[in-house]
Amino acid sequence: MFVSTEDTAPSFKGFTLILPAVSVGNVGQLAADLLISTLSMPRVGHIHSACLVPLVGSDPYSEEPAQLSTSAEVYSRGDLKLAVLQIRTPVLQTKTKSFRKLVVSWIKSSAFSRTVLLSSSHAHQRDDQQLRGSALRHLLTPPLEEQVAQDLAQLGWTELERVSAFPGISDSEQRLYVPGGGITKGLYMDCCTERVPMAVVLVFCSEGDNIPDAFALCNHLNNWLHLVEKPAQGPTPWRTPPSWRLLFGSGVPPLLY
Repeated sequence: MFVSTEDTAPSFKGFTLILPAVSVGNVGQLAADLLISTLSMPRVGHIHSACLVPLVGSDPYSEEPAQLSTSAEVYSRGDLKLAVLQIRTPVLQTKTKSFRKLVVSWIKSSAFSRTVLLSSSHAHQRDDQQLRGSALRHLLTPPLEEQVAQDLAQLGWTELERVSAFPGISDSEQRLYVPGGGITKGLYMDCCTERVPMAVVLVFCSEGDNIPDAFALCNHLNNWLHLVEKPAQGPTPWRTPPSWRLLFGSGVPPLLY
């Protein structure tokens, strides 16, 4: 259930929604952090759900946190017609279907024009065809495919390849396979069934320092949505949030030596 920070809930009609899947390397969440921080998006509410592991912490986007953050919060920019749902904790294993149903219901009731799910998948479980070219892939539900498939083809985007259901035995039956992707496949299939315009943008990666993967995912997304102006020369000026300074802990205490 969406809970607004204001007495009157904001209207998301016609907005683009971006949200991460809690997946390998947490790349989607890191990419959402970059978008929220770079675009200075204010918080407009949170998602209250028993499907997520509870969390309360400091505001990750402020040098001097004045408010607490929770498991799933919504940030928005009306001038950009953009909303980002940042999910900070895993979905409980017994509640994945319920959470997907909640998300799809909120997307439909809010009348978002399209949804983009940022995700990742285990690099070591790619098959031969997925080893070719870029590590970035996408999926489109039928309603969005009708609108943007040609644009993405012009950008040179690669659709996520289906893999053999019985590798080494038969290649006749193909299936969608997103190992390490969390709710990615399930939410994509739900949106296909419900005719929700949604794109999945994912990167093959491994656990470790996944900051470069997050930058690559944001740059890839920005080539399509043009959220941040690209300079004529040099990289896109993504701004990292203050919380990233402690992404790998606070370092070794000098008193140990």
